[in-house]
Amino acid sequence: MRKFIFALILLFGVIFIIGRLAELQAIIDTLQSGDWRFVILALAVQAIWMLNVTASYRTIFKALGLEETFSKLLVISTAANFVNVVAPSAGIGGVAVFVSEARRQSYSTARATLAGALYVLFDYAGFLVVLALGMLVLFRRNNVTPAEIIATGVLVLVAGILATLLYLGMRSADGLGSALGWMAHVVNRLLHPFIRREYLSEIRAHEFALDAAQGLVEVHHSPENLLRPAILALSNKGLLISVLLLMFMAFQVPVSVGTLIASFSIGYLFFIVSPTPSGIGIVEGVMTLAMSSMYIPLGAAAVIALAYRGITFWIPLTFGGIALRILHHRQLPS
Repeated sequence: MRKFIFALILLFGVIFIIGRLAELQAIIDTLQSGDWRFVILALAVQAIWMLNVTASYRTIFKALGLEETFSKLLVISTAANFVNVVAPSAGIGGVAVFVSEARRQSYSTARATLAGALYVLFDYAGFLVVLALGMLVLFRRNNVTPAEIIATGVLVLVAGILATLLYLGMRSADGLGSALGWMAHVVNRLLHPFIRREYLSEIRAHEFALDAAQGLVEVHHSPENLLRPAILALSNKGLLISVLLLMFMAFQVPVSVGTLIASFSIGYLFFIVSPTPSGIGIVEGVMTLAMSSMYIPLGAAAVIALAYRGITFWIPLTFGGIALRILHHRQLPS
């Protein structure tokens, strides 16, 4: 069954890439027209970003009392990103990669899931700091649209719910279990008319909460262990902003610090809050419009947005497919 699922995900990946061949060709042509020195530097920064993401997971794993090597987490986190894109499920697909590896390595699947949730929370928190600066720039320039306000509200709501659940887990396993059990009950009620059975086990939700809460207790007793992932979450955004800056430099388009941060903020906001996986077809458009509204020529804005997405989206996706095959075929050593 596991082999079938891996094969199915890889098939989805192939179909996804085939459906985007024209976009990929446009990205390649765009990158080739830029200054190759800045393009290569941007690729190097993107590689550092991938290592930074892995370092974030490793520090979170350690805070939860889990031990995993950096090389394994690099493969797992990269593969998880690939799964999130080709089989979108609000991040659940990517977490399943961590859970699968936890089962194979015989450590807590609940804590592996919790590590994924903590990474997302830190990622959102780090981005909200940058988003606050970006929205300040847009408000001062009177460039804020209702779509951006709504998307920001959705992001804050999701981050708030996630933070509340983790806080409950730190305070009480019963409290977290009750919250997860209630959420499972609501989901079951909504889906029952369609599937005529329980989709989520409320008993399993309580068992999961007990194991996860034990990991959160360790975090609560040593909160300093969360300082490093918080710093890494901020540096994660700094690296991506650096890639965007290098794209402006590659195509010889002058940009102010405010425009740079605002453009990144809008792009990353819709990368998270988007009806399409990882904002495909949306991020490029909203970034182009955002930059154009800040007096970047429309043609230059479109080129920069396309090149930026080529490096920050398609490069990790390509390595993610390779990482998934490594997990499937090579069975990483313990």
